[in-house]
Amino acid sequence: MLSISPTYLLYYLPLIVAISLVFGATRHEDMTLILKHAMHTARWITGFMGIVFVVLLIMDWMV
Repeated sequence: MLSISPTYLLYYLPLIVAISLVFGATRHEDMTLILKHAMHTARWITGFMGIVFVVLLIMDWMV
């Protein structure tokens, strides 16, 4: 595995919040809809990144 500092993972939280809120705000004007859409987007992005991580981890283990 790459040897990077685990503190880089702390950049994920504000980045995912900012991306999700901006993406939700471009779709809706009501704050409850924005937050609901932001939570859905954050969950989708996190799941996608998790799947990519598992695939890369398996590939690293096989090599």
